[in-house]
Amino acid sequence: MIDLKPACDRMIEMLGGVTDDQLAGPTPCSEYTVGDLIDHVDLVARGATALARQDGEGLQATAGPEAVHLDPDWTGRVSGQLRALGSAWDDPAAWQGTANVPGSDLSNETWAKITLTELVVHGWDLARATGQPFDLPDPTLRACLDHVAEFVPNAPVPALWGPPVTVAPDAPLLDRIVAITGRTP
Repeated sequence: MIDLKPACDRMIEMLGGVTDDQLAGPTPCSEYTVGDLIDHVDLVARGATALARQDGEGLQATAGPEAVHLDPDWTGRVSGQLRALGSAWDDPAAWQGTANVPGSDLSNETWAKITLTELVVHGWDLARATGQPFDLPDPTLRACLDHVAEFVPNAPVPALWGPPVTVAPDAPLLDRIVAITGRTP
């Protein structure tokens, strides 16, 4: 099991530092503005929480995109989703078995690691886009690096990531993570 709460907590801190005038700005994740990326993080948090809780109805409810960043209390709403996400994956049962995701045969453990990667990489994206620092504990970064180094080159949907960027083998963990996912640290 990996503790997702440090990545959830850091994302919550990041969201608190985003101003309304930054929502339309670009991010290193070229298909998303800051607002779009916040909406994506909300969708990931809701979907991954439903997976951890084995809540098929909750998972289906996350299918449609919503512009949560347009709500007056988007920060509170998304932060609440992230807190629920961290708590849901604290349950060892969440890591067992295979999720009921149509068209997927990935294990719950793999889904949890994908969720961690989403939080780490998109947290870095938001930090870059909004001029905020981004740091996480080494165990969180190590778990994410171990996952992306194996998963991204063999991902079932390779187009989700850009071509890897070369960094020094002794580059910081976060730089190596974002480089594997096609971002320039």
